[in-house]
This record gives sequence, C-alpha cells and structure tokens, in this order.
Amino acid sequence: MSDRFGMKPEDMMKMFAEFRMPHFADLESLAQAQRRNLEALSAANRIALEGAQAVARRHMEIVQSAMGEMTEAMRSMSGTENPQDRAARQAELLKSGYERAVSNMKEIADLIQKSNAEALALLNRRFAEAMEEVKQMANKQGG
Repeated sequence: MSDRFGMKPEDMMKMFAEFRMPHFADLESLAQAQRRNLEALSAANRIALEGAQAVARRHMEIVQSAMGEMTEAMRSMSGTENPQDRAARQAELLKSGYERAVSNMKEIADLIQKSNAEALALLNRRFAEAMEEVKQMANKQGG
C-alpha cells in the first residue's frame, strides 16, 4: 500500500532512518551565538527607536518654533505700512520661511539616515561575526 505521493510506508521509514541532522558537538557555542544574534537585534531596535524618538522631539521643536515665528510675523504685518513695503516684507518672510523649512527637512532626513546607518552597521557587524562563528563550528566538526 502506498500513500498519496506514491511512497510505501517502508520506503518512508527507510528515508527517515537515513536522514541525519548535522551534529553540533558544541551546543553551548551555538546557544551563545544565538544569544549574541538576539542581543544584536535588540540593540539595533533600540538604536532605531532612539532615532525615531529624536526625530519626533526635533519635529515638535520645529513645529513650536514655526508657530512662534508665524505668530510674530502676523503681529509685525499688522502695522500701518504702505502696500509696497508690506508686500516686500511678506516676500522676505516667505523666503526665509521656505529656507528654514528646507533646512529643517534636511536636518530630519539626516537624523533618520544616521539612525538607520548605525542600526544597519551593528547588524552587518553581527552578521559577519556569525558567519565566522559558523565557519569555526564547521571546522571543529570536520577536523
């Protein structure tokens, strides 16, 4: 009698009997490597979270500053200037506001990039270490 895949039970038993898992003589080293992997992931997540918090803090500072500047600009525009002077002042306020916005966006982008680069560097270092550990374990097994 065979199963739905066309294999007889005795063939399956033979296949399972011949299947061997790699033997890791040093299970402690394997467990330590896994612990270091988890620690690296945890540290990378912490770096990313701290970066996100720094971005959020800076964004709030920027918004608060922009609100203060906007209030002050509105107050200064309520004077009794002639229309040409008022238009010139509005143009200058718009120009400086735009320049600040671009600068703030660049600053936020730099914060995000720095945080991502730090987290990725940490993970890349751990990956390289893990590959070296696997090689060493394989060499111990083979040798």
